[in-house]
Amino acid sequence: MKKYFLLSAIVICLGCLATISEKEKEETTTQSLKEKEFPLLKPNRYNVAFLIMDGTYNTELTAPFDIFQHTIFREGIKAMNVFTVADTDKPITTFEGMRILPDFNYTKDSLPKIDILVVPSAEHHLDSDLEDKELIQFVQRVDKEAQYVTSHCDGAFVLAKAGVLKGIVSTTFPSDIDKMRIMFPELDIRKEVIFVHDEKYITSAGGAKSFEAALYLCEYLYGKEIAQSIAGGLVIDWNKDNVPHLVVQK
Repeated sequence: MKKYFLLSAIVICLGCLATISEKEKEETTTQSLKEKEFPLLKPNRYNVAFLIMDGTYNTELTAPFDIFQHTIFREGIKAMNVFTVADTDKPITTFEGMRILPDFNYTKDSLPKIDILVVPSAEHHLDSDLEDKELIQFVQRVDKEAQYVTSHCDGAFVLAKAGVLKGIVSTTFPSDIDKMRIMFPELDIRKEVIFVHDEKYITSAGGAKSFEAALYLCEYLYGKEIAQSIAGGLVIDWNKDNVPHLVVQK
């Protein structure tokens, strides 16, 4: 009988410890969320937001992020604050498996004014992401004030769904151009170009060519010398004239 009571007591204690452990875990998580640290955004810079979600492709995110972040090492220019935005506080997992903790949650955080929005491609940009009303509305809100809106690869589908590419010439991932033309027949979508610049919109084919579209924006903002300096720092051979692209004159 004593053994029975002893075992019962041990089981009860272990149960209590498990409950406490789970409770502590929840409290720690809640506390972490309450103490969320936001990135320090220095004044007199362009605020550049990268829209990320589960399934985001690494290259379309990291290529322009690298280019824009390196502007802080150049003197005499209005450099860029780069940060990520998502619809969650939890880490997102890219298509290739990288886990990234978003800087801002656009569904509840107070966001800084976004001067440049970057929409990297993600796994479901041709289907379920386009049905995400909160995502599309976020893009529409930012578009109203942003100085530039850029996309890489299938990120153009999100811009198209948000309705911001109406009357704009654009491009996307080469093998998805025909799909985009079918899905958005009213849009002017070009082939055989790496990127298109029309008004404040820059859309690119994506992949490794995302570097080139980002360097183009740097050259447009800062001049050829700065763009080539940034490219050289990342061991990229940059010459805009060697890149098939289209700048729409209106």
